[in-house]
Amino acid sequence: MSSVATEDSEHYNSMELGSPPHVTSPPISESKQAGNTPPSRSDFLLSLSTKVDIATELVAKCSNGAQAVPDDEVKSYIKQLEGVIRSMADDLRDIPVSMESLSGEMIHVGLQINGQCDTDQNKLENPSTPRTEMREGTSSVSESQRENKGGDIPPMANYLLGMYDGTQRNDCQSSNILPQIADTLQPAYQSFFCPLTKKIMDDPVTIDTGLTYEREAIAEWFERSKDGSDNIVCPVTRMDVKEAALSSNAALRYTIKEWKERNEAARIRIASSALSLATSEAMILDAIKELQFLSQSRRFNKEQMHTIGITRLLTQFLQHKSMTVRCEALELLRVLAEDEDGKVIIARTRALTRTIKLMSSYSSPERHAAVSFLLELSKSELFLEKIGRTPGGILILITMKYNKDADPFAAERAEEALKNLEKLPKNTKCMAENGFVEPLLDHLIDGTEEVQTEMVSYLGEIVLEHDMKTYVAERASNALIKMVSDGSSVIRKEAFRALVQISSHPPNSKMLLDAGVVPIMIEEIFARRIQNEPLESKEEAAAILANILDSDLDMDKIQVNKHGHTITSHYSIYNIVHLLKYSTQQELNVNLVKILLSLTKLPKPLATVVSVIKEIEVHQGIIEFLNSTMEELATVAAKLLIVLASHMGHTIAAGLCKIQGQPEGLVKNYDTDRMTEKQAVSVNLIAKIPHQNAPLNLALLHQGTVPIILSRIQEILRGEGRATSSKYTGYYLEGLVGVLVRFTTSLFDQEILNMALSRNLTSVFTDLLVRTGGSSEVQRLAAVGLQNLSSQSARLSRPPADIKKSTKMSFFAKSSSGSQRDGRMTLLCCPTHRGVCSSSTTFCLLESRAAERLLGCLESENPEVVEAALSAIITLLDDGVDAEGSVRALSELGAVRSVLGVLKVHREEGVMQRGLWLVERFLEKGGDKLAREVSHDKVLTTVLVSAFHRGDGNAKKMAENILRHLHRILNFSTNSFVM
Repeated sequence: MSSVATEDSEHYNSMELGSPPHVTSPPISESKQAGNTPPSRSDFLLSLSTKVDIATELVAKCSNGAQAVPDDEVKSYIKQLEGVIRSMADDLRDIPVSMESLSGEMIHVGLQINGQCDTDQNKLENPSTPRTEMREGTSSVSESQRENKGGDIPPMANYLLGMYDGTQRNDCQSSNILPQIADTLQPAYQSFFCPLTKKIMDDPVTIDTGLTYEREAIAEWFERSKDGSDNIVCPVTRMDVKEAALSSNAALRYTIKEWKERNEAARIRIASSALSLATSEAMILDAIKELQFLSQSRRFNKEQMHTIGITRLLTQFLQHKSMTVRCEALELLRVLAEDEDGKVIIARTRALTRTIKLMSSYSSPERHAAVSFLLELSKSELFLEKIGRTPGGILILITMKYNKDADPFAAERAEEALKNLEKLPKNTKCMAENGFVEPLLDHLIDGTEEVQTEMVSYLGEIVLEHDMKTYVAERASNALIKMVSDGSSVIRKEAFRALVQISSHPPNSKMLLDAGVVPIMIEEIFARRIQNEPLESKEEAAAILANILDSDLDMDKIQVNKHGHTITSHYSIYNIVHLLKYSTQQELNVNLVKILLSLTKLPKPLATVVSVIKEIEVHQGIIEFLNSTMEELATVAAKLLIVLASHMGHTIAAGLCKIQGQPEGLVKNYDTDRMTEKQAVSVNLIAKIPHQNAPLNLALLHQGTVPIILSRIQEILRGEGRATSSKYTGYYLEGLVGVLVRFTTSLFDQEILNMALSRNLTSVFTDLLVRTGGSSEVQRLAAVGLQNLSSQSARLSRPPADIKKSTKMSFFAKSSSGSQRDGRMTLLCCPTHRGVCSSSTTFCLLESRAAERLLGCLESENPEVVEAALSAIITLLDDGVDAEGSVRALSELGAVRSVLGVLKVHREEGVMQRGLWLVERFLEKGGDKLAREVSHDKVLTTVLVSAFHRGDGNAKKMAENILRHLHRILNFSTNSFVM
């Protein structure tokens, strides 16, 4: 047996006796330094085995006798054990390269002994603590492992738990715990260190003295030596160096390289164990930072991390409660994802979803780490589709890109990631859907035909905001128009769809017009004929043209061909109407009608449209569109007929009566759940057709529309039903009231008159003067209806046969003096119509109290309402009535002051004429008292003088008469010159 083994046996014997060991044999490292021959493999193993036996025996004594042996003796055992372990550590550190394969096994034994020593030391310090009780601060992971393995923790795990037990530090701090453990497992030889830098060498070189240094360090030493003196000396031996030659030490460099690989592999395993335990934030951060360093030192290290599962394990820490841990994990994952193997592993986890969630973090470091990791992932085709289909991925990147001022770093990374994602066409579409259309437009303009086809199809599918439509029009109009002109059938179809959407935003019309789209669309509608090409192109061309004409462009200047024809010329309108007459495609008809509707905005093309429609006799076809199952076609047809009604209304009325289900269908069709534009426009068509058309009015009456109209008016005014909250409700109400008004123009017909009396339309219109549903048009129409009804009051009023003239005069006196009106007196005689009146029998405005509400309408700011109210009041002073009685009755209601107020505010011709007529009538029939009241109004005098100077013939004549009544102008009658 060797001397080392003998001495170790002696130590063991002395330990048996309880005396402390005195290890006299030097450890292997000391023998090596002393120049002794290194021990053989068998000697080394025998020596180490003997020390292990000694240590095991000491551990057994501590474990079995800790409770019975005095504390001093136990402490002595522990001291002896520490000496043995130090000796073993020295031996393990200096294991020759030839014995390196033994290191793993020996260190495993050492860790087992160390773990047992920790347990015994804990028992010594806490003798009352049961063996199964956990130490304070031990993590739940450690506790779980003890439960799962019956208290048998792996040596490395136990060692790590001990090293981090109770460790507390700030997140920003780090420790060298893990590297130190690795250095213990894979200690570096002294010869690895450069004497100058004290660091392990990367490029060792040998000089004349036989010592080895780091190349860069010794070269710098030589340079400094040359500058300072003539002699170059060795930094360690201080011996002169004859020649400053540097000889590369390849053997040492290779040995260091191998050691680094083993050391880094050990460090990776230790960090992996720490991540698996994850008992504290400090342990996790140390492990991640250790792995960050190792991953950047050698590519092989990243491959090893992939192999042993670190890459997959790291993705779990993206959900850690600590933001610092999440940030560090993201940074390490970014590095590990730099090679394709890392991306493949990450693709099998939920890391992408978690990363996208972290990109919305309020913390800029976390946000930056997340977007940097995503940028790395976006470089792989493997993740292009995954990122695109992950909810919020592209949207958040676009948001970051547009928030450049708030976060330039994130904006730059997001822009790079989006550039990578553009490689997949579906991502380009997703970007456009989320407001970032530049990539789509770039590929649309500069891509291959296949790419262009795909991009233009996406552009047609995406619903663009108005601002985005403008941007697309600016960049892509020319390209799209070129595709329509020269592209294949497939690309033409998609380009048409895109142009339809772009043209739907009116501000884009000028750009499209300048790009030359109108002649191409006209040719498409009227001239282009390609066999087997879908008919949708004609429909879409008409839609594009209709959209452009719906803007504020000067249509007289829109050229449609090279021959100089414009869109408003007879040539264009004739072709459009002619095509409409023979077209059977509803979609095409919708857009053709829209084109005609736009052309009717201007007087000249309106006259041409009316003329051509009459010439070609297409009006009946347009009327038949009202029964179309396509709601949009029925709606636009009704709108066009409303415009045409003032020019060919009786023709339209006659055509309506020829169609099955009309005209009553325009009123009766009603959806109680929702109010549609079609319903509102349809009923307004009936209201706009000339009211005096008796056949139409009788047809509506015979089909029972009146009860429906009255019922729906009341529903709307009461706000009943969901349909009353629609944006079309007000327009629909205007149409209903307009239809009622048209009946008041046919009161010469006994059936209609009886209906008006039985339904008490006077009360209905009187109520609508104040309950307008927020529409001034309803108020105007109600006033017109009252005017029409009041014009029949004189004919309907009958004087009572048994009342004497004196009785009537007594009633007049009482009425004019403002005395009370009881029911009996009211029924005796009306001061205006000289007979028995009521709202339900004669439509009398005074007896129905409608006159008071009409006077209230004179305060309206809408001149049309004021004009209609004045017209209704005039019926009380017109021929065929007792004007003097009316003036007295109206004076009591304050009519004079109201009419004078109107003349001070309004200067519209219709209002001025009616106001002046009433004032003149008041002065003629009201006597001196009323004349004095009018003459005191100085503002009126100014208005009258202005009308006298600048008014038209009627207004000037009435102003002159009023001034003469007020004695502001001399009355040049014949009697004035009698001498």
